[in-house]
Amino acid sequence: MSENPDDERLEELRQKKMEQLKQQQQGGGSGEGAEAQQQAQQQAEQQKKALLRQYLSDGARRRLNSVKMSKPELAERAEQQVVALGRSGRLQDQLDEEQMKELLRELKPDSKSFDITRR
Repeated sequence: MSENPDDERLEELRQKKMEQLKQQQQGGGSGEGAEAQQQAQQQAEQQKKALLRQYLSDGARRRLNSVKMSKPELAERAEQQVVALGRSGRLQDQLDEEQMKELLRELKPDSKSFDITRR
């Protein structure tokens, strides 16, 4: 495989995270568990941000941040989609703003329209 060092580092972090979660499930105090869970969540968020920086151009990142302000659910789905595409290797280059617009259009739920015909 032609993985770059960032992917390898992320995979190592992911493995450590899984080990921490396994240890947490097997035992440990409830205070430690909550702290470990919060730390794991922060680590996962940092990984996601690193991947987004890697796969999004500046324009696409600005577009995503604008959408996040008005429609956080849509932005979260877009972030998940970009991360999934990046991890699967289907993103060769960074997404630009136009590609981000297209992705957001695809993820946006269809607005329901009603056709009213008068007789």
